[in-house]
Amino acid sequence: MTKQQHRIEITTLCRHYQVERTFFSLLSDIGLIETITIQDSLYVDETDIRLIDKIIRLHRELNINPEGIDVIINLLDRIDDLEQQLTASQNRLGLYENN
Repeated sequence: MTKQQHRIEITTLCRHYQVERTFFSLLSDIGLIETITIQDSLYVDETDIRLIDKIIRLHRELNINPEGIDVIINLLDRIDDLEQQLTASQNRLGLYENN
């Protein structure tokens, strides 16, 4: 059974965030977000809203361009992966320390 995907139209996001459609096109072009075309309208999956919020904040508050945001997002993802690996290693080490 497939889960129904909930999508948000790009024009709705443009109004909400008060940004141009070209901003979302650029984000899609550099691979930060994935857009879906349905009947000549562009959509994003609602699960990407947190990422879009983060992107908009970086762009507005820190005046970072989309390419810089791409680098930052990738670095944050790598940090998160490393933290998870560290936690897993600490948990395994804890098993040996208790013996």
